[in-house]
Amino acid sequence: MTYKIIASQCTVCGACEFECPNVAISLKNDVYVINPKKCTRCRGHFETPQCAVVCPVPGTCVPA
Repeated sequence: MTYKIIASQCTVCGACEFECPNVAISLKNDVYVINPKKCTRCRGHFETPQCAVVCPVPGTCVPA
């Protein structure tokens, strides 16, 4: 299972993009998206998905 970003809640701050160890997050049409083929939920890098940890809006980066 991967993570996704709830576009309607995203403030487009960019914090998640820089924290992703798999470079799975990118800006598309003024909204951040997570590439499910690259997302590993940070396994092998961190205990918890970093997009959810650094996001300033709770519940924006969630399991897909």
